[in-house]
Amino acid sequence: MLERLNKVNDVEIFSVFSPEFKVFGRVLSGYDFSDLIKFSQENTQIPENANIYVASVEEMEKFPIYETLKNTLFGESPIQIGYCNGRNTTYNGFEYHKSSEINIAVTDFMLVLGLSYEIENNTYKTQQAKVFYVPKYTAIEMYGTTLHLSPCRVCDGGFKDIVILPKGTNTPLQSKTITDEESKLLIQKNKWVIAHPQREALIKQGAVAGLIGENKELKY
Repeated sequence: MLERLNKVNDVEIFSVFSPEFKVFGRVLSGYDFSDLIKFSQENTQIPENANIYVASVEEMEKFPIYETLKNTLFGESPIQIGYCNGRNTTYNGFEYHKSSEINIAVTDFMLVLGLSYEIENNTYKTQQAKVFYVPKYTAIEMYGTTLHLSPCRVCDGGFKDIVILPKGTNTPLQSKTITDEESKLLIQKNKWVIAHPQREALIKQGAVAGLIGENKELKY
């Protein structure tokens, strides 16, 4: 798959198992995510168009892995388990959190990643980002400094991704106070976003149109 993706794209596609991924996150081992993967396979759908994101799914949070993840990767802080499914193929923008995010690939997909400390004056250049292939059933931790957004599909059928974050992340803000340039990027709880000017849906949510360059479409 990785070889084929590199043949059809004009940007290099790396594996999350490559050294290039180390600055963005790490591949997790020692955890049993089988209950979550089975639930996603049997109970979540891929929409015909666009993506669907559900921040918290009660049934997924009842599995024993919830307590394990809360007590280890999140240091006993409350967490939420949800999912993002869809058919995205373009960069569209970037978000980051002041925390790690766990992603479990129920299907193969690609992730476009950058570094939050490379943002300048609330802008980021698309050519600074790197693209990574995530094989199905791979679980990764993305660090709080990692820019990311929706996965990109590698087949016509779309992608399924389990997303684990601190509880309340990606839910509506109670209020918003502008104190500096970064505070302009905050559009939901623990969610700072830079959008590509072509991504009207994000801009309507309040995202700053600060992604500079081509809204590149990844092929498969």
